Amino acid sequence: MSSIFGQLPDGTAIQRVFLDSGAGLRAEVLTYGGLLRGLSLDTARGRTELVLSLPTLDAYLHDPAYLGVLVGRFGNRIAGAAFSVDGQRYAVSANEGANHLHGGALGFGRRVWSVQAQSERSLQLRYDSPAGEEGYPGNVQVSAEFSVHGRTLELQFAAQTDAPTPLNLTHHPYFNLAGDAGVAAAAQWLRVPADRYLPVADAALLPTGEVAAVAGTPFDFRNPRAIADKDGAAEPQLRLSGGYDHCLVLAAPRDCSAILYSPHSGVAMRIASAMPALQLYEGHWLDRQHPGLGRGVCLEPQGYPDAPNQPGFPDTILRPGQVYRHRIEYRFAEVGAHAEWAAVEAALAD
Repeated sequence: MSSIFGQLPDGTAIQRVFLDSGAGLRAEVLTYGGLLRGLSLDTARGRTELVLSLPTLDAYLHDPAYLGVLVGRFGNRIAGAAFSVDGQRYAVSANEGANHLHGGALGFGRRVWSVQAQSERSLQLRYDSPAGEEGYPGNVQVSAEFSVHGRTLELQFAAQTDAPTPLNLTHHPYFNLAGDAGVAAAAQWLRVPADRYLPVADAALLPTGEVAAVAGTPFDFRNPRAIADKDGAAEPQLRLSGGYDHCLVLAAPRDCSAILYSPHSGVAMRIASAMPALQLYEGHWLDRQHPGLGRGVCLEPQGYPDAPNQPGFPDTILRPGQVYRHRIEYRFAEVGAHAEWAAVEAALAD
């Protein structure tokens, strides 16, 4: 089912498409930014909203926080808004000071996606990014398919190009599984199987190039704990960022990318992706950007930030003849409030 959510200033109609798994999970996706505007689960407490959302299209047009969007061409940051590919230097748009963030001023999250296929439980979107858009080389054709089944939301990206270009697609929903803006998002418990992380150089949050061990730092989520359970005042990295906004390097092999659990609602989520890293952002800038909205936690599976400028990081260049694929699975379960962690893991297990 779909309806018109609003119109852009040029008159372009933006659709919202509703997906229903038939097992209690429902999603709402906009053709603007391919953004996930709604995600809710039937629970014993009633319908529980799992992600933060805004009320109108105009609010999304002026949103600086990337609420719910599909991120591209390059998720996270590129230093100096420039990079080289095969000896050729390219300048991309600088939309965060001197640096490039989440694809630029009009990245994929601010573009209109076309509907390629639609059913009660799935939606396939497409966006064709022309060479030179935001300064990137190559024409890129990208598809993003949302599907719901059981209590799982799945997002599958696929992309091709006709010239070498950086590509690092991710997804930017803000999760507060409590379903209540009055409950702190940092009260959620988190486990991330990451034994390393990427320290940042300064408040611009660009990686230094070092890959550091999480042991003995607030970035160690290998054992589950509340996100708020940290000593930020004693951690220089957290002072630089004002809170968690760092890239965690996932272990291999691993059982998931992350597990998040709300002791308040009893809802748990397991994220699975083959990407090597996960950006953890605790949403602390939302207090200024959207007062009264509350906070949500972003858990963004992706390649390494600034990889085109960091020869020691895994390659993020897509080349002609290759097909970029990235699948993210969000699995939900109702465990019960204040459950033991073993019960959380069991409810989300395959």
